[in-house]
Amino acid sequence: MKNNEKFNFNLTSLSNCGGWASKFSQSDLAQVLSQIQEFSNKDPNIIVGISDGDDAGVYKINDELSLVMSVDFFPPIVDDPFIFGEISACNAVSDIYAMGGIPIIGVNIVNYPKDVDKKFLVEIIKGATSKANESGFSIIGGHTIVDQEPKFGMAITGLVKTGEEITISNANPGDHLILTKPIGSGIITTASKGKNFSESVLSNAINHMTQLNHQASHIMTSLKANACVDISGYGLIGHTIEILNASNLSGIIHSSEIPIMQGVFDLAKKDMIPNGTKENFKYSEQHTKWDKNIQKYEKLVYCDAQTSGGLLISINKEKSNLLLNQLHLAGIKDSAIIGEVTENQNTKLIIK
Repeated sequence: MKNNEKFNFNLTSLSNCGGWASKFSQSDLAQVLSQIQEFSNKDPNIIVGISDGDDAGVYKINDELSLVMSVDFFPPIVDDPFIFGEISACNAVSDIYAMGGIPIIGVNIVNYPKDVDKKFLVEIIKGATSKANESGFSIIGGHTIVDQEPKFGMAITGLVKTGEEITISNANPGDHLILTKPIGSGIITTASKGKNFSESVLSNAINHMTQLNHQASHIMTSLKANACVDISGYGLIGHTIEILNASNLSGIIHSSEIPIMQGVFDLAKKDMIPNGTKENFKYSEQHTKWDKNIQKYEKLVYCDAQTSGGLLISINKEKSNLLLNQLHLAGIKDSAIIGEVTENQNTKLIIK
């Protein structure tokens, strides 16, 4: 029996927009950040900071070790509070993994309605703790505030060898792009709020969202990947553009190679599209050239706002098959080579 059935309560009914579909758009965030750069700390120990646009910040402790720090929180994306906690923890720690770091500690961030039974919050924290235990980091505290809309997440600190952090800005021409999880969670979770929705489709998406990226991170780090980003609120296309912009390069995505979650294209055809995904598509139009045979609903899938998505890894093409084979051997079966990095062109990203 699911927890939400046991409690007879739909957690998502309390939120206007769940998961990373609630994230600031790329254009809105850029507008804000552009106005605060001059106030940013110039501490020379900051290796990766606000202006770099990476998944996490990196701060040098000494010549051997650096801290990796990130924070993520969002409204409920599923009704089961335990699973919501699991997804939240997987999503938060993914930023550390994308940088090649090892998480060590985290603190919970809780926004919760005063008049909603606290037993749901207990389950959320239990779910998050289960994934923290699986990941190997300790939850050492947190903070709570009263909010009409529940939100949960974590601030996580990890460690990385100084100089070995993996950023978004070090891709090289000729690199292959490898995606480690299928996409489509934003569309599926939006559609799941409707009637007659397939439970098997949602269950499949949950299985992917509750899969940690720790093994993929370990493998890519051991093979010295050049760049990486975790696929979250800005979707596959938006985050690919992030790597290309930061590396001052361009790229090609082969749409037929992109792993897609079960049932997503059918739902997209029915216009089950979250607002965050629509914003992502709008942003992508400025930077992409789409093959004329790719339909509008397909474009929206490729731009879908993900929660607890996979890693997009840029690695030397001579190592890409080895990386892919090791990912498959580790049980990350949906991993696929989906594109390549090119020299900088007028068009940032071509989708074939």
